[in-house]
Order: sequence, then structure tokens, then C-alpha cells
Amino acid sequence: MKYDELKRNAVNSTLRALRHRNYRLFFAGHGLSLIGTWMQQIAMSWLLYRLTDSALLLGIAGFFSQIPTFIFASLAGVYADRWNRRRLLVATQMLAMLQAFILAFLTLSGRIEVWHIISLGAFLGTINSFDIPARQSFIVDIVDRKEDLGNAIALNSFMFNGARLVGPSIAGILIAVLGEGICFLLNGISFLCIIVALLSMKIRQTEKKKRKSRIWHDLKEGYSYAFSFLPIKYILLQLGLISFMGMPYAVLMPVFARDILHGGPYTLGFLMAASGVGALTGAVYLASRRTILGLGRIIAVSSAIFGSGIFAFSFSRMIPLSLAMMFLAGFGMIVQMAASNTILQTIVEEDKRGRIMSLFAIAVVGLTPFGSLFAGSLASRITAPTTVALSGVICVTGALIFAANLRRIREIIRPIYVKMGIIDASRAKS
Repeated sequence: MKYDELKRNAVNSTLRALRHRNYRLFFAGHGLSLIGTWMQQIAMSWLLYRLTDSALLLGIAGFFSQIPTFIFASLAGVYADRWNRRRLLVATQMLAMLQAFILAFLTLSGRIEVWHIISLGAFLGTINSFDIPARQSFIVDIVDRKEDLGNAIALNSFMFNGARLVGPSIAGILIAVLGEGICFLLNGISFLCIIVALLSMKIRQTEKKKRKSRIWHDLKEGYSYAFSFLPIKYILLQLGLISFMGMPYAVLMPVFARDILHGGPYTLGFLMAASGVGALTGAVYLASRRTILGLGRIIAVSSAIFGSGIFAFSFSRMIPLSLAMMFLAGFGMIVQMAASNTILQTIVEEDKRGRIMSLFAIAVVGLTPFGSLFAGSLASRITAPTTVALSGVICVTGALIFAANLRRIREIIRPIYVKMGIIDASRAKS
């Protein structure tokens, strides 16, 4: 009985953010929608590589799909602090649904061309540049208890990577049997889940202060706040390094699946699924933690795990070993990002939350297109394995530099947690 009770308590603790009704709706609706999103992402990469046989074009497509976040996310962060976040999210989901249906129509009718894929990817990237800051800062609006915020962010990562596990696996089968178009169609339908969930929420309306300042002033204020506050600055820089040098490995996955491991769409799906399993495991690990203490150290360690994983993957020519390394890379990636997100969300001032999460979006997504373009170009010159190996070395080096600054970061963060009541003064000194 004692074992069963302990097990039940552990599960309840890991899922404690689901006690909040609005968060349950978000978790279910967004989780189903994300499965479709991952299906579409895999299908778009495979379709483009099938049409072109070009690693460079994979990099270019990745660049144009993510560069809008770099350009527009800062502006989106200002509006996330000014506007109703739920209404903003409903609008972005409806536009993303429209993009998926257009892509499905073009593909299923046999009219799809390379420029369609790239331009529609850029359109979706523009939508996401407004969606990401609003969605990240929206978590605070649907989780009533501050102490459950870290758990909610970890469960978000679990949801994201659960979909990352399921979506690519389904996509690999559907592409082989029915073609890429069906993936786009199902993704469009899946957006109805999150739209219905958002409209079903009951959120206490808080009066947002009317800002008389100009948008440019708010932008400048957000950047000044972020880069003058040492913990936020170091976390954003570490996220940016991983996104620029590490994350573009995913753009080269079709090359590894077909040319290095001599597989097909199934192999691509399994590689992405292995990364998803690793990320899912990392999210469960973070969700099961009862305290936010030690997240700085976790950021450093998980960054090193990610870099080591993609470095070893670059040398593998066996599918089982490649899957194992993708597991490690996925684990390190999501733990690093979710731990960073948790610290940022808990230390940021409320009236600047949207802007800081927009910088988080730039660091995680906005820099990736430059990395994708760089990786695609470099891979066409020095091969994909050499490019990924170099990326792994640089990510590990960044982790060591971040670890060297942990003491300074901890000294600033822990007094904030004491003031917020997240930890007591005695634990802040431990």
C-alpha cells in the first residue's frame, strides 16, 4: 500500500499543473494540434528534398520559415504585453490552419512547386513570430498558482515532444502510403482542437495598463531590461548559441536518412521520433522535480549532453546507434530549453513578460534560420556529417562557458525567489 501511495503521489506531483481547468484545456487542445504540426514539418522537408535533391535548398527553406521570428518577434512581444493574449492566439491558430489547407490543396492537386513550399513556410513563420511570445506568456494567465508554473512549462515540453514522437512516426507511414498532401490536410483539421480549447476557457480579465509610450520605446525598454539583467542575458545567449549552431542539425536529417543511413521516409520518421522520445523523457524529468533550485546547473549539463549527442551522431553509420544519439540530443535540447524558459518566466517582471518571451522566441527560433542557412551551405561544401560534428563541438564549448558563470547567476536569482516566496531564505543559501 505504501508503494502504491508513493507512486500515486509522485504522479500527482508530476501532473500538478493539470489541476487548473484552463491549463487542462490548453494541454489537450494544443497537444492534438501539435501532432498535426509535426506531421506537416516532416512532410514539408521530405517533399522539398524529393523534388530537389538539394541540402542547400533544405537550408534555404528552413531559413525563410524561421527568419520572420527574428524580424517580427520583438514587435510581437510588445503587443503580447498590450493586447488580450487569448484573442491573439485564436487569430494566429486560424491563420496557421489556413496555411495548412492551402498547402494540402496544392499538393493533393499536383500543383505544388518549390516556391510554394518556401513562401508558405515563410507565411507560417510570420504567424509563429506572433504566436510564440503570446503563447509562452499566456501560460501565466491559465495557471493560477505561481508555484505550479515550472511544472506547467515542463508539461508543455512533454506535450510538445509527445507530439514530436507521434507526429513524425505517423507522417513517415502516411508519406510512404498516401503521400505528403494528406499530412498537410490532417494538420489543418487539427487546429480546430486548440481553437475550441481557447474559446472554452474562463479567464479572469485583468485590466492591462494603457501604454502611452510609443512602440519603439517599449521595444528599447525590453532589450535594455533583458541585457542589463545578467541571468536573463546569459540564458538568452546560451539559448541563441544552441539554436544557431546546434538546432540546424534537424534541417539535414533527410540527408542522413537517405544518403548516410541509406533509408527512406520511415528512417527519417524514426530518427525524429527518437529525438522526440529523448525530449519526452527530459520533459518528464523536469516535470517530476519538486523545486526550481538547480535549474542553472541543469542548463549547463543538458547543453553539453545535446552537443555530445549530435557530435556522436555525425560519425554513426548504423541506425541503432544513430537512434540512440538522437535520443540524447532530444533529451539535452528540451531540458535546456524548458529549464531556461522556467527561470525566465519566474524572474521576469510581469509587465515585461511578453517582451522577454519574444526574446526567448528569437533565441530559440529566430536565430535558427541563420543556422539552417549556414548548415545547409556548409554541408554542401564539407558534407553533412562534418557540419554536424563541428556544431556539436561548439555547443559543448558554450555549455562549459555557461557553467563557469553559474555562481554569479545563482547569486542574483535566489534572492528573487525568496522575495517571491518560491523558496525560503535558508534554501537560498544552500
